[in-house]
Amino acid sequence: MRDLPNLSETFLGDAIAALNTDGFAGHLFQWLTRCFEIDNTTMLAYFQERSPQLLFSHAREPRVHERIVSDYLTGAYLLDPFHALHIERAAAGLYRMRDIAPDQFTRNEYFATYYQETTMCDEIAYVGYPAPGVSVHVCLGRDASSARVFSPRDLERAQRLAPIACALIERNWAGLRSEGAIRDSDVSGALQRRVAADRGIALTDRQAEIALLVLKGHSSSSIAMRLEISPQTVKVFRKQLYRKCDISSQAELFSMMMPLLSSLDL
Repeated sequence: MRDLPNLSETFLGDAIAALNTDGFAGHLFQWLTRCFEIDNTTMLAYFQERSPQLLFSHAREPRVHERIVSDYLTGAYLLDPFHALHIERAAAGLYRMRDIAPDQFTRNEYFATYYQETTMCDEIAYVGYPAPGVSVHVCLGRDASSARVFSPRDLERAQRLAPIACALIERNWAGLRSEGAIRDSDVSGALQRRVAADRGIALTDRQAEIALLVLKGHSSSSIAMRLEISPQTVKVFRKQLYRKCDISSQAELFSMMMPLLSSLDL
């Protein structure tokens, strides 16, 4: 196995030495940038009962994090494929956005109105579980500053480093705490209650489930597989959902539901 480039071992040593200090996240990022080229990083902790916590961020392109506090942390995170990994308790390791995103992610309104505006071209994340109910995601991106995706060589190297990165994540943020458990049904149920309270619209459990999956970027076929019903049945529920909400498009559904996501009682 070839040595890692740019004296990355030295920077790894610095990250290890900085464990459980305020400087750790910065040292972790410096180590990873010596292993392969990265334009930006976003380090987030996801919890069961509250909004995510931004642990560290860095980007040359200001648009990457321009709306992370105002939009993402206040509710848009519920539609993010990386947050779905938290809900699903996916195994610790390395994940690539394009591999985990729903089949129509790049055609949904969350992508068009938020994710695309970050100028992100490609994104990977190390996911670790430092405490029960807590996942920490060290997201590493390529954006408009380089306008390049990760190469197969980059991804191979990133995968090789995953056991080290995840172990460091879990050791450093072991003090984070969360309670309870959260599933997609909890989110859709909270959305169902909020729509009833704020808009006076009584969605059924199934309609609320489908609304959330549509917002995340799932096609009717993908929703059918997840819910174990037929695509035709999904189409029927979508028509009922749109009729109840007096809308006719996914864009209108997003405009209606997005403000409500920021006030969900989970």
